[in-house]
This record gives sequence, structure tokens and C-alpha cells, in this order.
Amino acid sequence: MEFDLAALSHQEAYQLLNGAVVPRPIALVSTCSRDGAHNLAPFSFFNVVASCPPALSFSVMRRGQTDRKKDTLLNIEETGEFVVQVVTGAIAGAVNRSSADHPRGEDELELVGLTALPSRHVRPRRVAESPVHFECRLLQVVEVGIGPGGGSLVIGEVLRAHVSEDVWRDGRIDQTLLEAVGRMGGPTWLRTTDRFDLPRPTPVPAPGQVF
Repeated sequence: MEFDLAALSHQEAYQLLNGAVVPRPIALVSTCSRDGAHNLAPFSFFNVVASCPPALSFSVMRRGQTDRKKDTLLNIEETGEFVVQVVTGAIAGAVNRSSADHPRGEDELELVGLTALPSRHVRPRRVAESPVHFECRLLQVVEVGIGPGGGSLVIGEVLRAHVSEDVWRDGRIDQTLLEAVGRMGGPTWLRTTDRFDLPRPTPVPAPGQVF
């Protein structure tokens, strides 16, 4: 089967891409507006960008019906700050509820019953129930496309990481103890408990080829 993406609607293109690019990690992003209104929302178009400077990225798509920017993006544009939390199985239900379309200014963290913690370097609060938090300062927003289905790629420098001792073993995060979850296509989530190791190829790939 072949698809001409230019002939598909943005919803059809989204379903095709969303169903094939799996599994995807989830960023639970907390922000606040210039006036101090807090927001919390999950994003599964999320990954690491670099380690020098340490940077993360996530993509915020425009709403399909209204072309309206999401509160997360509006807040980051106003303040240049955000916090990314790792999503685990223990908080998956609350994270899913936080994705509902609430009016601007509603505090999703309180609405879904999670606990706020103060950050050290940024104004947005952290989520106590997540074992890993990254306080970030905006580096760049890359606009991709216009209109419904367009995306804003948010790139932020990590200023401080908070890691629970419960998931830290021998100088690194223990993946088994972390119990992170991810997204598949549609409403399907997955647990990252079925893992396998592969030795690095020899010779080691050049920088930029390592994955």
C-alpha cells in the first residue's frame, strides 16, 4: 500500500503517522502563564535533543477544529519556562485525565488530584507523583505547518533534574524501577516492561549515528 500524504486530510495523516511511529514516550508538561495561572498536559511527540547543552523537545499540535494554540504553548511563549515529568503506570490515569480540554486558566494538576511541588529555577510547578522532573528554559520554538494539524516543536534546555531515590541505582536510573509508560496509536498505552539487550556493533558507529 502507498499513500500520497498530500491527498490525505490532516486527521488521516495524523492517524497514519501516529499509528506507525510507536512506541512513544510521554512528556507530562507543566507550565504557567505570565499571570501565574498553572497548566498541566501530556504530549507523546517527545524526545531528547542533545546532551551539551542538555535539551529536550516536544511537539504541540494545533487543535484540529479551531486552529487554536494550546495553553501549554501559549504559556511557554509568555514565560519561556516549563517542566517535563516522566509518566509512570502509577499516574497514567491522572495523566490521561489531564489531557481533557479545560478552559484556559484551569489548573489540571489540582483537577486530576496530583500534588504540586515548587521548582528551583522556573515558575511552573513539578508533579510530586512522578519520579523524574526536568526544569527547562525555552531555547527555540520551530513552527511546522500552519492551520489545523500544524505543529510547534518546543526545544528547551534542562536546567535541573530531580530524580527520586526510589528509581536511582548504581549511578543511573533503573528502568525496571522507573516503570515508565508510553503511547501507541489511538487510545492504546503500553508498559515498558518487556525489554531485551543487543550488544553495540563493532566498530562503534561515529557520533551522530549512535541511537
